[in-house]
Amino acid sequence: MNYRYSYIFTALLALGLITLIAQVFKTGLGLVNIALIHLIPIMVVSLRGNFLATSFIAMIAIVFFNVLYVPPVYSFNVYDVIYFWSFAIFLLVGYIITWQAQKIQTNEIRDILLSTLSHDLKTPLSSILGSTTLLLEDTKMSEHARRNLLNDIKHSSDKMHRLINNLLDNARLKDKRLKLHMNWCDLEDSLNIALNDFEESYIERHVTVDISPNLELYWGDENLLNRLFANLLDNAFKYSNQNKQIVIRLFQEPKKVKITFFNESNPFKEHALKSMFDRFYRLENTGDISGSGIGLFICHSIVTAHGGKISAYNQYNGICFEITLPIAKRPKNLQNEL
Repeated sequence: MNYRYSYIFTALLALGLITLIAQVFKTGLGLVNIALIHLIPIMVVSLRGNFLATSFIAMIAIVFFNVLYVPPVYSFNVYDVIYFWSFAIFLLVGYIITWQAQKIQTNEIRDILLSTLSHDLKTPLSSILGSTTLLLEDTKMSEHARRNLLNDIKHSSDKMHRLINNLLDNARLKDKRLKLHMNWCDLEDSLNIALNDFEESYIERHVTVDISPNLELYWGDENLLNRLFANLLDNAFKYSNQNKQIVIRLFQEPKKVKITFFNESNPFKEHALKSMFDRFYRLENTGDISGSGIGLFICHSIVTAHGGKISAYNQYNGICFEITLPIAKRPKNLQNEL
């Protein structure tokens, strides 16, 4: 069962329990009270702000209420128009709560986003300002110290660049009318572009890359695929144990490309592995690790937009992210595209 939609399963169980109770005590409850308690599962689902889920559970509740309690029972016939108003109220109540829930969620997302931006942008910006001030004020600074400060400025600038790109990609991927800019992509080049955003000496010491010699060009959105690699790398650097290896593999398979990112870390709980691709989800006990909580959500959105799948699982002494991208076109058709 999909963890994200477990609330629908809970609501269906609640509806079943309510139906059982109402059947046992229907004489004492009366039709009005039975109708009211059938609103409970609708309210449970509508609080999640999903109109489709609300419609689904409301229609099931209406069917149960109509067949079991509205005369003539055990049929879909309705002889009194007032009951149609009852059915409409079921839907209306659900939609009103869903609409309000969406407004609340939008405000919460805005507050989370503003809080994240104020923290995550402030840190690298402060570093840039501090390093720049030292460079301007200390005219006798050694070349080595000067080089270190310039590296700090570049590192902080790259960090801000990744965060801003994530926010722009997040806005683009939220558009349901999103149209991918498809072209032939070299996945090895995309990975190297992402690696160039990070400190070269650290990459050389801690990153191992294994790429199939028969890796073909891939038909996809190059900018989004570059962002996929950059976000997976950023996540691996943040959560890997210090001075441990990060292993990246790209494999060519007959009908798909498989990509894995492995980094040594402490094992993650099962619910965290399922939820880490949700927007703004932050792992427990990571208060000292900066992040917007949208990096892995964007990875999931990019992979899904390409018709692929992404998952995370504990493996040996670390965590592995596995991506499969289906092959829509073969490179042998490249000449026809040019």
